Amino acid sequence: MADRYRAAIVGTGAIAGAHAEALRAHGSRIEAVAVHDLDPTRARDFAGRWDIPDVPGTLDGLIDDGVDIVHLCTPPGTHVPIARRLLAAGVHVLVEKPPTLSLAELDVLAEASAASGAHLATVFQHRFGAGAKRLRGLVAAGDLGRSLLATCHTLWFRDDEYYGVPWRGRWATEGGGPTMGHGIHQFDLLLSILGPWERVSAVAARRSRPVETEDVSMALAEFADGTVGSVVNSVVSPRQTSSLRFDFEHATVELDHLYGYRDADWTVTAAPGHEDLLETWRAAAGETARSGHADQVADVLDALDAGAEPPVTVAETRRTMEFIAAIYASAAGGRPVRRGEIGPGHPFHSAMNGDSWNFG
Repeated sequence: MADRYRAAIVGTGAIAGAHAEALRAHGSRIEAVAVHDLDPTRARDFAGRWDIPDVPGTLDGLIDDGVDIVHLCTPPGTHVPIARRLLAAGVHVLVEKPPTLSLAELDVLAEASAASGAHLATVFQHRFGAGAKRLRGLVAAGDLGRSLLATCHTLWFRDDEYYGVPWRGRWATEGGGPTMGHGIHQFDLLLSILGPWERVSAVAARRSRPVETEDVSMALAEFADGTVGSVVNSVVSPRQTSSLRFDFEHATVELDHLYGYRDADWTVTAAPGHEDLLETWRAAAGETARSGHADQVADVLDALDAGAEPPVTVAETRRTMEFIAAIYASAAGGRPVRRGEIGPGHPFHSAMNGDSWNFG
């Protein structure tokens, strides 16, 4: 167990500020000691805003700083070469979503992690809010009865200007549309509650945005425990919302938020005869902070202290990434796709658009 871990941030785009904030929130346990960006001016400006002492000009220079963990915040298409270099040097990596552009790339990073012993974890911060942890506890205890039905809707709005950034909306650099880069947080939370999925039937379309990828997708999912669910992802929805609903035997649990939730964003409706669940939920409620990166960083630090693999592990990440690949493969092929079907040699293993599947 380290007295105080040494962290670095690579990439200084918009999401990097959330990582710097999360590190500052746990300043007694971890310190941001370096920042690196291909644009030295951006790196220096970021370091100045967040009081980060070192701005190495190269990745090797950052590694020489003796960092324990790197928060990787660069565009998705750059994650693999950077993460491989860091893992080979024995540096743990906490990588922003999507972690890779394909399952094949994720398998490459899994091998690199196994070879060096350094850990790779993916940023899926919504798993770590107080409400999500409480719900998983109730599910594990069996208090809610069987899971029956679930819905997960990420209905967001991104205008044409948003896609003026060259790497956005392209298969080769972003890996997909809202299924890959936007809804991923919500349905990762869904999967963390419901467990393994078994089969996906999906459609995807480009309805409005100037992109190569989809701008909407809809999927019907069947889970190992028999739950049936729907997952909708959009960047064409002017009234934005992130909403999840879980219908159990004994209660309906709902979450409505946008980019992060508080306890007040959860609603529990008890089935007749199970009103005691309302008091169980309320008794543990009260979290006023919005869920975010600091929640996950706390759990990552706890795992590192214990010598354990930090969340979200490669295996857990793969379940979510395979779900994405199944949505795209089902939409392209017009048939259901089962878990485990997309392996090496399958066209959707090496790219989320398979053999150059496209719209129009």
